[in-house]
Amino acid sequence: MTLCLDPTGARYGIPTFPWRLAPDGLATRRQLRALGLRPGGQDVAGQVLRPRYRRGPLTAFLYRVDQAKPVRPMTPAKAAALAKANAARRTCPACRSDAGYVIPVSLGMCVPCAFPDAQHAA
Repeated sequence: MTLCLDPTGARYGIPTFPWRLAPDGLATRRQLRALGLRPGGQDVAGQVLRPRYRRGPLTAFLYRVDQAKPVRPMTPAKAAALAKANAARRTCPACRSDAGYVIPVSLGMCVPCAFPDAQHAA
């Protein structure tokens, strides 16, 4: 826990806090998004670290809430592009049909095309 506490930034170069113990006024990207905000080009104000045993610590960067800007609204063009991208993720390259779910990258095709001999219970 003490390796994750560096509020002055002497060890890591930026203020560092233990997981879930960031001071008020600082938030992660997800927390900003939940508030309807985005970092808006500001520099990272700090980080939170969660130690892990087999790998390096899990890091989340912190941004100042008072300098955050509102999220840009979704335009019709962005919505159309997003819908097209999601449709491409659902389309099986083998049978060219909409699978109704995102095609698993591990299979590269829908489940019926990947396992044609398997009987699927209805």
